[in-house]
Amino acid sequence: MDITIIAESRSGELHPVTRQLVGAATTLEANTTVLCPGGVGADEAATILGVGKVLSVTGDCFSSYDGGAWSEALDAAAGSGVLIGAATSKGRDICSRIAARRGIPVIQDVTALSPGLNVTHPIYSGKAMQDLSVSGDCVLTLRANTFPPAGDGGSADTATVQQSGDVRIAVQEAIAKASERIDVADADIIISGGRGMGDPANFSHLNAIADQIGAAVGASRAAVDTWEEIPHSMQVGQTGKTVNPSLYIAVGISGAIQHLAGMRTSKYIVAINKDPEAPIFKIADYGIVSTWEEALPILAEELGKLS
Repeated sequence: MDITIIAESRSGELHPVTRQLVGAATTLEANTTVLCPGGVGADEAATILGVGKVLSVTGDCFSSYDGGAWSEALDAAAGSGVLIGAATSKGRDICSRIAARRGIPVIQDVTALSPGLNVTHPIYSGKAMQDLSVSGDCVLTLRANTFPPAGDGGSADTATVQQSGDVRIAVQEAIAKASERIDVADADIIISGGRGMGDPANFSHLNAIADQIGAAVGASRAAVDTWEEIPHSMQVGQTGKTVNPSLYIAVGISGAIQHLAGMRTSKYIVAINKDPEAPIFKIADYGIVSTWEEALPILAEELGKLS
């Protein structure tokens, strides 16, 4: 079996989720090739145990993100067989486009993978899990922080493939700015705010704490629907993004079923809410009955002592 992995990058470096993709692929005992868009992280990718070959796919289209141009370039460089990407906003976009170009199935948000190409992924907005056995070429996106990362010790061959593509995006600067902060879909720590924050300007307090601990900032659907300043890209929940971080901090979020469906598999959940009857406390590992105005300054102070 031949597997091609599309590497993820962040801030000019290989994203940790790439090692998780390789770790998952090694369970299939396949020949693994890693594609590095724009050549970012190629040297590090070559040192990952289990990688057989690394291709740096370069070209003018990689100067800024455009799903159409990137998928066209990566599709031309990728071999046949199974294509694997991360279940991030960018990974889902690229992988679904390549699957459409090739006319092969795509399975998004895979949470389990085993020999014989048996996969598990959520359906009905995460209310159920579906087991599938796939035969033939296909495209998979794997949920971040679900598969163990591959270690070091590899010495893969590297090569450069030059691809050109038309950049068809009109808001390049806006997308580049939006990508500066960690995306909730692949973050290991997330702090999310709800309508209980009172005003979108108060999310600045969440941003400050996120900067302290290297977290992503999320939001509930109520916050997204109430304030135009809170974009849908931050939304965690059934109609937003499903996340699986090591730590999820919910601030001013009551815990509607829609929101719980997107974050209840987090390893540790901390809830801060002034309502002791809030549903979020039923699934939280640690609950703090308090207003955000009282709790967040103390949290920031204690985090400062750890740095």
